[in-house]
Amino acid sequence: MFNFLFRGLTGDQLSGAPLFDALTAEARQAHWYVNGAVPDTFDGRFAVLATLTALALVRVEDEGDSGNRASVVLTERFIEVMESEHRQLGIGDPTLGRTVRKLVGMLARRTELLRSASTRETDWLQATRESLYKNDVGPEALSQNADALRRFSERLAATPLASLEQGEIA
Repeated sequence: MFNFLFRGLTGDQLSGAPLFDALTAEARQAHWYVNGAVPDTFDGRFAVLATLTALALVRVEDEGDSGNRASVVLTERFIEVMESEHRQLGIGDPTLGRTVRKLVGMLARRTELLRSASTRETDWLQATRESLYKNDVGPEALSQNADALRRFSERLAATPLASLEQGEIA
């Protein structure tokens, strides 16, 4: 009934789906959890997905104005999926908005952190530690995931925007 008040910015809610689906597939790769020692929990999986989404947001920013739409639709898709997942967990309307805002804030913090790593203002090890782990992690696992994030960032950079929008990552 009130959909006209709460429309997305793009009007096409599914336009960010292909890229988000590709990021989700990457976040499901076992190496993040096995070799990289990210806890295979709801929080650990969120940390990996939010980190990869942040890297994609940093990448599409490089496109300037043409990347703005891709950034908006990817963020909208992230919000839509997070809201849906939390509803399935039983989080109701009174607290859902606050929870989703908190998750979006976590995405924004990771985006800033990884933007800093991609411009070499922050070390990839530090960015990885802050983005993926709540607790201490061994140096081998940290190094493995820092290298994996740097390589994923390079893959994103090597992929044209049109391909990213289709969910194709080099």
